[in-house]
Amino acid sequence: MLEILKNAWKIKEIRNKILFTILIIAVFRIGSVIPVPYIDVAALKAATETGATNEFFSYLSILTGGGLEYGAIFAMSVTPYINSSIIIQLLCVAIPALERLQKEGEEGQKKLAQITRYATVILALIQGTAYFFYLKNSRYLSVQGGAVVFAAFVIILAFTAGSALVMWLGEQIDAKGIGNGISMLLFAGIISRGPAAFNALLAYWKLGEYVAVIGIILIFLVIIAFIVWMTNAERRIPVQYAKRVVGNKMYGGQNTHIPIKVNMSGVMPIIFASSILMLPTMVLSFMRNAEHWFYKALSLFSVQGIFYAVIYFILIIGFAYFYATIQFNPVEMANNLRKNGGMVPGIRPGKPTSDFIAKILSRITLLGAVFLSVIAILPIIIGSVGGINISLGGTSVLIMVGVALDTVKNVESQMMMRHYKGFLD
Repeated sequence: MLEILKNAWKIKEIRNKILFTILIIAVFRIGSVIPVPYIDVAALKAATETGATNEFFSYLSILTGGGLEYGAIFAMSVTPYINSSIIIQLLCVAIPALERLQKEGEEGQKKLAQITRYATVILALIQGTAYFFYLKNSRYLSVQGGAVVFAAFVIILAFTAGSALVMWLGEQIDAKGIGNGISMLLFAGIISRGPAAFNALLAYWKLGEYVAVIGIILIFLVIIAFIVWMTNAERRIPVQYAKRVVGNKMYGGQNTHIPIKVNMSGVMPIIFASSILMLPTMVLSFMRNAEHWFYKALSLFSVQGIFYAVIYFILIIGFAYFYATIQFNPVEMANNLRKNGGMVPGIRPGKPTSDFIAKILSRITLLGAVFLSVIAILPIIIGSVGGINISLGGTSVLIMVGVALDTVKNVESQMMMRHYKGFLD
């Protein structure tokens, strides 16, 4: 990995893209510490440090790199965009008009991207309003009385504009930088929590929790190694092409394979599942009657609870299959093989081939999804047993490692493209 980055730095074009990405991330981090007016930042930060905030706040704080703790312009970070992407992709399956746009190639993707932008702004407005009422109910505002109405307008508008700007920054990385823009900003937000996580482990160490701290470090190292191995693992379907004579030349006759990644959906099932499961906790933050049945029902979604872990496990598997369905079409793959004179040894062309590919795809997806789910809920189980709150650590590590690997592959592919371009020139 380091060798790839070192070689990429020597290429001016890629070096400029890396520097541009770093610049955008720097702007994002600056916006994550600039407070919005009328918020009592000192009280908000003190509540965060003493653990007085709820789990929803803690989760968003991790994804935003501490932006919520400062009541910053980028307090909501990429979460509105991620949630809007989830909604639009699910609607593409349910609404024929959106499904047609999805299949129209580049023009259709542009229209879907525009719809996602509008949905992001709407969700940012809703989430910004919810966050304002959380701040108001928790008495984290610096104004009282009639001034609260004007403060509400300023705070909600600032949060909404900040989310739209974060989305634009991510798109700039997509166009002129390295890697996926939104993923890079999410990665930067999580990485910025590194010093706080280290201080937390150090505090547990000073309390004499030596076994627990060493255990956590070892588990995270194992998780990182396991994610790298799983990301590179693939199932190869053998393919044999028949010989064809075109004019005076003979084509085909070679053996090759179709690679199917074990973890083809990457970290997206983790991000989607965790975003959805934080919605009940968000609603819970506005309720004050702990004796109400609805409050008790939502309390089941506690991040450190068994119910949360089970639902989390199921949702990750569900989203993994959803992404596999979007990315791979066994019928289309079988038809392409038949058109090009290819076949899977021992399997007849046509429907038997598509059924064979679908069967393998289902098994591989299940394997990858189970691995992801186990890794995601393992810190929850360890935290419950050891009494240490690392319930969100697994999600953070999965996102960080996944984004880092995708970025390195992106750099490597750009280096390869540049090599072939120079060769052809």
